[in-house]
Amino acid sequence: MVLLGFVDLDPDLAALRPLGGFFALRTALPATAAPHASPPTLAHVYENGSPDVYGDSMTFRVRKVGDALRAPELRIAASVAQQGLAARLWSVALGCAALYGRIPDLDPRLLHWDPDASAPDDLWLSAVRPLPADAETVTGVVLDGHLRPLTDHLHARYRVAEGLLWGNAASALAGAARQLDGWARDHGRTDVAARARARTVELLAHPLLAGAGTLTGTAFRRRSCCLYYRVPGGGVCGDCCFTRPPRSSPRATSG
Repeated sequence: MVLLGFVDLDPDLAALRPLGGFFALRTALPATAAPHASPPTLAHVYENGSPDVYGDSMTFRVRKVGDALRAPELRIAASVAQQGLAARLWSVALGCAALYGRIPDLDPRLLHWDPDASAPDDLWLSAVRPLPADAETVTGVVLDGHLRPLTDHLHARYRVAEGLLWGNAASALAGAARQLDGWARDHGRTDVAARARARTVELLAHPLLAGAGTLTGTAFRRRSCCLYYRVPGGGVCGDCCFTRPPRSSPRATSG
Protein backbone atom coordinates (compact mmCIF):
# COMPACT_ATOMS: atom_id res chain seq x y z
CA MET A 1 0.00 0.00 0.00
CA VAL A 2 1.30 3.48 -0.89
CA LEU A 3 0.80 6.00 1.91
CA LEU A 4 0.62 9.76 1.63
CA GLY A 5 4.09 11.27 1.63
CA PHE A 6 7.28 9.26 1.49
CA VAL A 7 7.75 5.72 2.78
CA ASP A 8 10.98 3.86 3.39
CA LEU A 9 12.36 1.58 0.70
CA ASP A 10 11.08 -1.90 1.47
CA PRO A 11 12.94 -5.10 0.52
CA ASP A 12 10.35 -5.97 -2.15
CA LEU A 13 9.91 -2.45 -3.56
CA ALA A 14 6.20 -3.20 -3.31
CA ALA A 15 5.08 0.37 -3.98
CA LEU A 16 6.22 0.01 -7.59
CA ARG A 17 3.97 -2.94 -8.43
CA PRO A 18 0.70 -1.02 -8.96
CA LEU A 19 2.47 1.16 -11.55
CA GLY A 20 2.83 -1.71 -14.04
CA GLY A 21 5.46 -3.95 -15.55
CA PHE A 22 7.93 -1.27 -16.58
CA PHE A 23 8.18 -0.05 -12.97
CA ALA A 24 8.03 -3.28 -10.97
CA LEU A 25 11.39 -4.77 -10.03
CA ARG A 26 12.02 -8.28 -8.74
CA THR A 27 14.28 -8.44 -5.71
CA ALA A 28 14.40 -12.23 -5.45
CA LEU A 29 14.50 -15.14 -7.86
CA PRO A 30 11.54 -17.55 -7.82
CA ALA A 31 11.90 -20.20 -5.11
CA THR A 32 11.95 -22.88 -7.80
CA ALA A 33 14.87 -21.34 -9.70
CA ALA A 34 18.15 -23.24 -9.59
CA PRO A 35 21.21 -21.26 -8.43
CA HIS A 36 22.93 -21.70 -11.78
CA ALA A 37 19.86 -20.28 -13.53
CA SER A 38 20.53 -16.75 -12.27
CA PRO A 39 20.54 -14.38 -15.27
CA PRO A 40 23.75 -12.43 -15.98
CA THR A 41 24.40 -9.11 -14.33
CA LEU A 42 24.33 -6.05 -16.55
CA ALA A 43 27.94 -5.43 -15.53
CA HIS A 44 28.81 -8.71 -17.24
CA VAL A 45 26.81 -7.69 -20.30
CA TYR A 46 28.54 -4.32 -20.59
CA GLU A 47 32.05 -5.59 -19.89
CA ASN A 48 32.13 -8.89 -21.73
CA GLY A 49 30.72 -8.18 -25.16
CA SER A 50 31.50 -10.67 -27.89
CA PRO A 51 30.35 -10.85 -31.53
CA ASP A 52 29.45 -14.50 -30.84
CA VAL A 53 25.70 -14.59 -30.21
CA TYR A 54 26.15 -17.55 -27.87
CA GLY A 55 28.63 -15.71 -25.66
CA ASP A 56 27.08 -12.24 -25.60
CA SER A 57 23.73 -11.56 -23.95
CA MET A 58 23.30 -8.22 -25.74
CA THR A 59 23.89 -9.79 -29.14
CA PHE A 60 21.33 -12.44 -28.24
CA ARG A 61 18.83 -9.77 -27.19
CA VAL A 62 19.28 -7.70 -30.32
CA ARG A 63 18.81 -10.79 -32.50
CA LYS A 64 15.69 -11.75 -30.52
CA VAL A 65 14.17 -8.29 -30.92
CA GLY A 66 15.11 -8.22 -34.59
CA ASP A 67 13.44 -11.57 -35.22
CA ALA A 68 10.28 -10.49 -33.37
CA LEU A 69 10.04 -7.25 -35.36
CA ARG A 70 11.25 -8.74 -38.65
CA ALA A 71 13.65 -5.79 -38.70
CA PRO A 72 15.53 -5.39 -42.00
CA GLU A 73 18.68 -4.22 -40.16
CA LEU A 74 20.17 -5.20 -36.82
CA ARG A 75 20.80 -1.55 -35.97
CA ILE A 76 17.02 -1.06 -35.87
CA ALA A 77 16.68 -3.95 -33.44
CA ALA A 78 19.58 -2.55 -31.39
CA SER A 79 17.79 0.80 -31.14
CA VAL A 80 14.51 -0.77 -30.03
CA ALA A 81 16.26 -3.08 -27.54
CA GLN A 82 18.18 -0.17 -26.03
CA GLN A 83 15.07 1.96 -25.63
CA GLY A 84 13.25 -0.88 -23.91
CA LEU A 85 16.01 -1.39 -21.36
CA ALA A 86 16.37 2.37 -20.84
CA ALA A 87 12.63 2.60 -20.15
CA ARG A 88 12.89 -0.06 -17.45
CA LEU A 89 15.83 1.62 -15.74
CA TRP A 90 14.30 5.10 -15.79
CA SER A 91 10.92 3.76 -14.64
CA VAL A 92 12.35 2.04 -11.58
CA ALA A 93 14.49 5.02 -10.60
CA LEU A 94 11.85 7.68 -11.23
CA GLY A 95 9.09 5.64 -9.63
CA CYS A 96 11.14 5.12 -6.47
CA ALA A 97 12.21 8.77 -6.39
CA ALA A 98 8.59 9.93 -6.57
CA LEU A 99 7.05 7.34 -4.24
CA TYR A 100 9.80 6.63 -1.71
CA GLY A 101 11.98 9.72 -1.87
CA ARG A 102 14.88 7.28 -2.21
CA ILE A 103 16.10 5.04 -5.00
CA PRO A 104 17.68 1.58 -4.86
CA ASP A 105 21.28 1.27 -5.93
CA LEU A 106 21.00 -0.10 -9.47
CA ASP A 107 24.71 -0.86 -9.73
CA PRO A 108 25.18 -3.09 -12.81
CA ARG A 109 26.89 -5.65 -10.55
CA LEU A 110 23.66 -5.98 -8.54
CA LEU A 111 21.17 -5.87 -11.39
CA HIS A 112 20.52 -9.10 -13.28
CA TRP A 113 18.87 -9.14 -16.72
CA ASP A 114 17.29 -11.95 -18.71
CA PRO A 115 18.01 -11.34 -22.43
CA ASP A 116 15.54 -14.06 -23.44
CA ALA A 117 12.53 -12.54 -21.67
CA SER A 118 9.66 -10.78 -23.39
CA ALA A 119 9.02 -7.05 -22.99
CA PRO A 120 9.24 -5.28 -20.61
CA ASP A 121 12.80 -6.37 -19.84
CA ASP A 122 13.04 -8.79 -16.92
CA LEU A 123 15.28 -7.35 -14.19
CA TRP A 124 16.25 -8.74 -10.79
CA LEU A 125 18.01 -6.69 -8.12
CA SER A 126 20.07 -8.90 -5.82
CA ALA A 127 20.27 -6.37 -2.96
CA VAL A 128 18.18 -3.30 -2.09
CA ARG A 129 20.59 -0.57 -0.96
CA PRO A 130 18.94 2.86 -0.54
CA LEU A 131 20.45 5.95 -2.14
CA PRO A 132 19.32 9.60 -2.25
CA ALA A 133 16.81 10.48 -4.97
CA ASP A 134 18.32 13.79 -6.08
CA ALA A 135 18.93 14.33 -9.79
CA GLU A 136 22.69 13.97 -9.47
CA THR A 137 22.40 10.54 -7.85
CA VAL A 138 19.75 9.32 -10.30
CA THR A 139 21.91 10.51 -13.18
CA GLY A 140 24.92 8.67 -11.79
CA VAL A 141 22.97 5.48 -11.24
CA VAL A 142 21.05 5.28 -14.54
CA LEU A 143 22.87 7.41 -17.07
CA ASP A 144 26.47 6.89 -16.01
CA GLY A 145 26.05 3.40 -14.62
CA HIS A 146 24.01 1.95 -17.49
CA LEU A 147 23.20 4.16 -20.45
CA ARG A 148 26.76 5.31 -21.19
CA PRO A 149 28.23 1.77 -21.43
CA LEU A 150 25.13 0.55 -23.27
CA THR A 151 25.38 3.39 -25.80
CA ASP A 152 29.09 2.78 -26.31
CA HIS A 153 28.46 -0.94 -26.84
CA LEU A 154 25.65 -0.56 -29.36
CA HIS A 155 27.30 2.31 -31.23
CA ALA A 156 30.50 0.30 -31.67
CA ARG A 157 28.82 -3.01 -32.49
CA TYR A 158 25.88 -1.96 -34.67
CA ARG A 159 26.90 1.53 -35.82
CA VAL A 160 23.78 3.08 -34.30
CA ALA A 161 24.28 6.84 -34.07
CA GLU A 162 24.97 8.08 -30.57
CA GLY A 163 22.50 10.95 -31.04
CA LEU A 164 19.77 8.45 -31.85
CA LEU A 165 20.55 6.38 -28.74
CA TRP A 166 20.55 9.41 -26.46
CA GLY A 167 17.27 10.43 -28.08
CA ASN A 168 15.94 7.00 -27.15
CA ALA A 169 17.13 7.51 -23.58
CA ALA A 170 15.38 10.88 -23.31
CA SER A 171 12.23 9.47 -24.87
CA ALA A 172 12.25 6.55 -22.44
CA LEU A 173 12.59 8.93 -19.48
CA ALA A 174 9.75 11.13 -20.72
CA GLY A 175 7.59 8.07 -21.30
CA ALA A 176 8.21 6.80 -17.77
CA ALA A 177 7.35 10.22 -16.38
CA ARG A 178 4.14 10.39 -18.42
CA GLN A 179 2.99 6.96 -17.24
CA LEU A 180 3.82 7.78 -13.62
CA ASP A 181 2.00 11.12 -13.88
CA GLY A 182 -1.11 9.41 -15.23
CA TRP A 183 -1.13 6.83 -12.43
CA ALA A 184 -0.54 9.49 -9.78
CA ARG A 185 -3.39 11.68 -11.00
CA ASP A 186 -5.78 8.73 -11.31
CA HIS A 187 -5.05 7.83 -7.69
CA GLY A 188 -5.17 11.34 -6.25
CA ARG A 189 -1.40 11.45 -5.69
CA THR A 190 -0.70 14.95 -6.95
CA ASP A 191 2.40 14.96 -4.72
CA VAL A 192 3.83 12.03 -6.67
CA ALA A 193 2.98 13.68 -9.99
CA ALA A 194 4.70 16.91 -8.93
CA ARG A 195 7.85 15.12 -7.75
CA ALA A 196 8.04 13.03 -10.92
CA ARG A 197 7.64 16.10 -13.09
CA ALA A 198 10.29 18.10 -11.22
CA ARG A 199 12.81 15.27 -11.27
CA THR A 200 12.21 14.63 -14.98
CA VAL A 201 12.85 18.25 -15.88
CA GLU A 202 16.13 18.13 -13.93
CA LEU A 203 17.22 14.87 -15.56
CA LEU A 204 16.42 16.06 -19.08
CA ALA A 205 18.66 19.08 -18.49
CA HIS A 206 21.73 16.82 -18.47
CA PRO A 207 24.02 17.71 -21.41
CA LEU A 208 23.59 14.29 -23.01
CA LEU A 209 19.79 14.59 -22.96
CA ALA A 210 19.16 18.33 -23.18
CA GLY A 211 19.28 18.50 -26.97
CA ALA A 212 17.30 15.32 -27.52
CA GLY A 213 13.84 16.90 -27.53
CA THR A 214 11.35 19.24 -25.93
CA LEU A 215 9.15 18.48 -22.93
CA THR A 216 5.86 20.38 -22.77
CA GLY A 217 3.83 19.36 -19.75
CA THR A 218 3.97 15.58 -19.99
CA ALA A 219 4.30 15.56 -23.78
CA PHE A 220 7.72 15.04 -25.34
CA ARG A 221 8.81 15.67 -28.93
CA ARG A 222 12.18 14.25 -29.78
CA ARG A 223 14.59 15.54 -32.43
CA SER A 224 15.69 12.13 -33.67
CA CYS A 225 14.02 8.92 -34.80
CA CYS A 226 14.42 5.47 -33.25
CA LEU A 227 14.00 3.85 -36.72
CA TYR A 228 10.95 1.85 -35.66
CA TYR A 229 9.11 3.11 -38.75
CA ARG A 230 11.42 0.89 -40.82
CA VAL A 231 10.05 -2.39 -39.46
CA PRO A 232 7.11 -3.90 -41.37
CA GLY A 233 3.95 -2.05 -40.29
CA GLY A 234 5.92 0.02 -37.78
CA GLY A 235 4.79 3.59 -38.45
CA VAL A 236 6.12 6.47 -36.34
CA CYS A 237 6.07 6.73 -32.55
CA GLY A 238 4.00 9.32 -30.71
CA ASP A 239 7.01 11.48 -29.85
CA CYS A 240 8.86 11.05 -33.16
CA CYS A 241 10.40 13.99 -34.97
CA PHE A 242 8.48 12.81 -38.04
CA THR A 243 4.73 13.06 -38.45
CA ARG A 244 4.73 10.29 -41.06
CA PRO A 245 7.30 7.69 -42.12
CA PRO A 246 9.93 9.41 -44.28
CA ARG A 247 10.79 8.20 -47.77
CA SER A 248 14.39 9.41 -47.65
CA SER A 249 17.43 7.22 -47.08
CA PRO A 250 17.37 5.55 -43.64
CA ARG A 251 20.87 6.88 -43.04
CA ALA A 252 19.38 10.38 -42.92
CA THR A 253 17.43 9.48 -39.78
CA SER A 254 20.28 7.91 -37.84
CA GLY A 255 20.94 10.90 -35.59
